[in-house]
Amino acid sequence: MTRDREALTESWKRTRDHLDAARAHLAHLPGIDLSTTLEFLEHNELGLAFDCLVHLADDLGLPLRFWQHMDRAAREMRLYSDEPHMPHRKAADSCLRHLAAASERN
Repeated sequence: MTRDREALTESWKRTRDHLDAARAHLAHLPGIDLSTTLEFLEHNELGLAFDCLVHLADDLGLPLRFWQHMDRAAREMRLYSDEPHMPHRKAADSCLRHLAAASERN
């Protein structure tokens, strides 16, 4: 395995760990269906899993820790960009807004 491939695999692992930790905050909530998110994770579609988690969490008032995990996943995937048509841009922007709001509450 080349060094670049190893680095990419490690990045995917770190991202997956953050998404899994964030997902754990939702797993116990009634009425939350994580099946689509799990399917994306199983297929290593980490950006789509990120989008799903942000969408599911949007109106739940989740704790800062959830948004910190989401922020770390977004940074690992380099989702924060000034490009207006960047994939996952809307979810990344929403993540930043929620992170700021949760930080203010603490």
